[in-house]
Amino acid sequence: MGKEKTVKTNALRQLDAKKISHQTYTYDAPEGFLDGVSVAKAVGLDPDKVFKTLVTQGASREYHVCVIPVACELDLKKAAKHFGEKSIAMIPAREITNVTGYIKGGCSPLGMKKKYSTAIDASASQHSTIVVSGGKVGLQMELSVEALCELTDAALVDLTEA
Repeated sequence: MGKEKTVKTNALRQLDAKKISHQTYTYDAPEGFLDGVSVAKAVGLDPDKVFKTLVTQGASREYHVCVIPVACELDLKKAAKHFGEKSIAMIPAREITNVTGYIKGGCSPLGMKKKYSTAIDASASQHSTIVVSGGKVGLQMELSVEALCELTDAALVDLTEA
């Protein structure tokens, strides 16, 4: 656990290709999946700094990516408004791999099959760096909020339930 050299995923390859400074963390997920708060605890980080990647689909049938703190819930109305959708819903877990190329619990906002419109919760601006999935279960990566916004063309917006 902690900091160590890891297998390269699409997300990490993207960071390397752009020469973006980052830190990786690994953890054991014996059940194959841990909730985000447990992941934060496993890598010894404040849950406010660890973000989860959620994939949604709007009424337009377009996919949208929301990156929010692991202890928070996505406010679907706020997300729909931001993406200009009449409504928005989480995609079923069984569709994650087909849509993103990643598996549940290992979905990174970077290196997906396609580049989807992305928003990062505004609370990220309280940190110089945040931690997101590195593209597989058991791997997290820490990078600057600025770099993540730039690489995903993401806006910082209020996405979580009060």
